[in-house]
Amino acid sequence: MRPAFSVLFLTTLIGAGQGLFITLFFCELLAGATLGSGFFVGGAVLVLVFSSLGGISSVFHLGHPERAWRAMTMWRTSWLAREGIALPAFMAAVFAYGLAHWLNLGHTLAIGTVGVVLAIVLFVCTGMIYGAIKVLKEWAHPLTIVNFIVLGCASGTTLAAAYASFTGPVLAGSLAQAALSLTVLGVLTRAASLWRNATLRPVSTLQTAIGIRHPRIVQKSQGAMGGSYNTREFFHGKSPAFVRGVLLTMLLGAFVLPLLLVLSLPLLAFIVQYLGLLAERWYFFAEAQHPQNLYYQTVG
Repeated sequence: MRPAFSVLFLTTLIGAGQGLFITLFFCELLAGATLGSGFFVGGAVLVLVFSSLGGISSVFHLGHPERAWRAMTMWRTSWLAREGIALPAFMAAVFAYGLAHWLNLGHTLAIGTVGVVLAIVLFVCTGMIYGAIKVLKEWAHPLTIVNFIVLGCASGTTLAAAYASFTGPVLAGSLAQAALSLTVLGVLTRAASLWRNATLRPVSTLQTAIGIRHPRIVQKSQGAMGGSYNTREFFHGKSPAFVRGVLLTMLLGAFVLPLLLVLSLPLLAFIVQYLGLLAERWYFFAEAQHPQNLYYQTVG
């Protein structure tokens, strides 16, 4: 599939925001008495910034952004519509959480619990947009949702460690350790999906795609279909060397370097990890092989 950069930014930005909010909630649950309300207010603002930037970036791949609201009317059958509802609901809960801390209104744990539930719902909705597409075997698996949750929580906790290093040093070390553990978990879950996708056996073949059973078939031209919507939207068009480079960038940026940096330089670790997750999300789209590419192989 061809990765849309607006979707790469959408999923990574809101994922980091969701992970940060979940981390803030557990910070209050476990050590709230030792932290001032300003820590949680600032954290909530940071979550809203990341979520807003993600939401803004999402409109750039829409042909008619002014009609985006119509997508939410299909919430009974569309995971995209459910995501479109879950994101503003999550942001509203985050706003209420920050406001309650700022005004000392109380009930912040109750509000935070609602926010955490909505964050998880949003993770599931985002993951199921892709996991529900049965024709793309690389996505149609529970690991798709698992990776969205684990990688979002890992980046969010790394961001929380960086934030705490400036505003709540008493927690910085513990948050860095948590980020380390979640990043290791991310290595394991993403490696599992990479191994699964590498060992998938396609249901269709070139022979079944065109209805010819000859053992050796080579496409020379697409004729009038060359350069069509099919060739633009269902294949990334990059060379195998480029794709391998993105995979290496993903492994180093999203996992290896953050593991080395998070305990000593959490802010740098988050920046590097975020860039690595952009590469991870690009590879997530690129490794999905649409069956139609068996037919539209070469622009002659």
